[in-house]
Parts: sequence; structure tokens; C-alpha cells
Amino acid sequence: MSPSPREIILDIQGNTIAARQWGNPGGVPVLALHGWLDNCASFDAMAPHLLSQNQSLNLVAVDMAGHGQSYHRHRDANYTVWTEIEDVLGMADALGWQRFSVLAHSRGAVIGTIAAATFPERINRLALIDGLVPPPTTDSEAPETLRKGIEQRARYRDRRTKVFASLDVATAARKNGLFKLSDSAARALVERGVRPCEGGYTWSNDPQLLASSLAKLNEAQVMAFLSRATMPIRLALGKEGIQGMIERIRPIAERIPNIEIHEFPGGHHLHMEESAETIARWFLPFLEAKI
Repeated sequence: MSPSPREIILDIQGNTIAARQWGNPGGVPVLALHGWLDNCASFDAMAPHLLSQNQSLNLVAVDMAGHGQSYHRHRDANYTVWTEIEDVLGMADALGWQRFSVLAHSRGAVIGTIAAATFPERINRLALIDGLVPPPTTDSEAPETLRKGIEQRARYRDRRTKVFASLDVATAARKNGLFKLSDSAARALVERGVRPCEGGYTWSNDPQLLASSLAKLNEAQVMAFLSRATMPIRLALGKEGIQGMIERIRPIAERIPNIEIHEFPGGHHLHMEESAETIARWFLPFLEAKI
């Protein structure tokens, strides 16, 4: 197995992005983007298997803004796909990468796809896990979407986060959250995603992440972005993932000739569970391949 990752800090216009760098700094550049309310530990189970046979990859797994140990956006800012794409390009620039590939899970996969569609000259390949594009909305839903987003921003802006007496208590809470996790997967995310406070520990995530988007894409817009992501794409889906995910994504993905889809055993965080090695083996030659 490869050695432990190196902890690094990326500066993006004065904002701090914390990250873990795995493998060979001179290898094929791959930026790993985690899902909503997760952090870069999302890739701890998978990374060693991507690097066990050789050191061909320079894998940098980041804590995205508002997550883990990275910066929180200003109170007046939003955590939208659009601002995340600016950060993704800023991360690559900070690493000195003109071109790179993306390994991403869930919300990170959506961000990776939209980034690749918007700046296809920067991104070589997409290796995606249980995520591809945002669920499309209808035009008639736009007013209610805006209202809901504004109301939730006000609600969560000053929300106090829950305090846990110990890491074990926090791990149990994370294990039994929206997406069920194993003990080891929950613990990895907790150790990276809490901070000490009076009475124990609390989440380090920005509460504003809980607010929904102010605007969403309709189906035509989703397909317009996806049609511009012409680079090779591999999409790993969990057979026991988010309810309806496979049924929603498969018909969309199958309309795009450059997407290869495979279903693996496991839930939404399948890359942190028993399928981690199998998924890594499927992704490795794909990520190593020349443009």
C-alpha cells in the first residue's frame, strides 16, 4: 500500500483550502471532490488502492469550501455549483495544473461535470461516483425555489451546531444520518469534520450548506451542460444508493456516448465501503490513460 497522504494547504485568492495529497507529486494530476457535508476523508478508503500498484497518480483530495478544515464563505455568499466551479479552477491553478482529471462523489460529481462542461479545455477525464448532474427542475418551480432558498439562508445563517460529548457519539450520529455508513467510514468523516468546542465536539461544516439553491437548472439546461462534457466519463453507481438515483441518471447518461456506466454493490458512499478496491481498480487505468 502507498504511504499516508501529505496534508497540504491551497491558497485561493486569500481563502484556505485544506487537502490531502496522495501518490507522486509529478504524476497524472487528479482532483478529488467529495459530496455534500462530507470532506476529503471520503477518499481515504479508495486512495490506497489507486496507488498500491504504482505511483502514477498525483491525487489531491480537497475539503471543499465550508467543509472539513477549509474556509467558510462570507455570510452573504452562497454555496452554489457556480461558486464551487470557481474554487475548482482556483485549486488547479494553485497546484500548477493546466489540465487535470476529476474523481468525484455525489455533489462533487455534479460540480465536476458542470466544471468540465464549462471549461472542457481544462479537464481531461471524469471518474464519478453516484452523481452526474443535478436533478432538473421545471420552469414553473422557479419562484418557489427562490423563496425556499432565501428563507433557508436566513434560518441557517446563525444556527448553532449540535455538540457531541465525544468522537464516539459524533460517529454514531454520522453513521445513522441521512445516508447510512459503516463505523469506519463514519469515523473517518468525523475525525476530519469536527472541531473541539465547549462540552466536546461540533461539526466544522458551515451551517449555510444546509440551505437549498436559489436557482436550479431545467432539463434543457442540464442536457446542454452534459452535451458539452465531451471528455471520457466513467460513472460508478451504487446498487443500494439513493432511492431512484439509478432510474433518474441512467436514461440521461445513456444519451451521452462518451459515458461508461457500471453498477457496484453498496449504498451512496460505496467508495468508502467494501466496493472501494473494486471501484479503484475500475477507475485506475481510466485515470492513467493518456488524453
